[in-house]
Amino acid sequence: MATVGALAALAAAVMPNAQAAQTSGTAATGDTAAAAVTADPKPLPEGVAIAIGNPPAGDGLTTKSSTLNIVRYNKLYKTGAIPSSKCKQANVSLRTFQGVVAYENNLFKCLYGSWALPLKQAGAAYKVAPTLVVHNNRTVNSYCGAVTDRAFFCGYNGKAWIYIPAYQIINYWKQSPTFAQAYATFTLSHEYGHHVQWLTGILGASWTRQRAFSTYAAQLEESRRRELQASCLAGAVDGANKRNYPFSGPFMVQYNYLVQNSGDIQGYPRDHGSFKNHAFWVTAGFNAKHTYTVAGNCNTWNASSAYVA
Repeated sequence: MATVGALAALAAAVMPNAQAAQTSGTAATGDTAAAAVTADPKPLPEGVAIAIGNPPAGDGLTTKSSTLNIVRYNKLYKTGAIPSSKCKQANVSLRTFQGVVAYENNLFKCLYGSWALPLKQAGAAYKVAPTLVVHNNRTVNSYCGAVTDRAFFCGYNGKAWIYIPAYQIINYWKQSPTFAQAYATFTLSHEYGHHVQWLTGILGASWTRQRAFSTYAAQLEESRRRELQASCLAGAVDGANKRNYPFSGPFMVQYNYLVQNSGDIQGYPRDHGSFKNHAFWVTAGFNAKHTYTVAGNCNTWNASSAYVA
């Protein structure tokens, strides 16, 4: 699909619902999303995940270490294999808003279930889930800023939101139902990857590092490390559920096409990574051996610049 290049927007971050769920998220309607508009309507950079303030404190999480230690030597990388949530794909049509809400809400619970143990092992506040907002608005205002035509994550002072535009998935369904399912799956998995980064302190530390760099090139590389890691974490959690979710046949063909054709778009800032590197990191997460630490395969800050170009 010619439009797949625009998936560079995957890394964005936003979602309305005033309170972050403590055990599981719920998908809001477009009206609910609109009602959750907040006081900071400044535009956000294209396709970014934002962290403002500190995440909720976990039992063993510390944000007092150096930002380099937080992003490169985080406890997340030493956690065990991500367990399967044993969830199955929702059997719904994605041609309607209600269908997208049902599909994403089902997947959201799967993601929460799979990430709980690794987050607990990392010392993070593993019971804190983001609020999921599925909406049909072109532009959404959040505590982190305003975003147009993008899925995105917003972590703000101990609360978090994920925003998913349903109309994009509905439009893909008209072209290819299987691709729409793959897109809806990977997009939410990617945004939840930003939530994992946020809870473990990686997201906030990365933004602190990015703002401290004096050159635009260094700032863009920091962004690519952050975004490629979120995609790797998406691949890791999807791979953990490949026996229960339909990661085979036509679905897997479309999923692979999606991850191989997502990343930086010509003419836009190089803040997400090349298509080649995006596919490399998603595959590194998805194909991690059960005997290895899955999240540890996603340490983009331990990779040379060539692998995050």
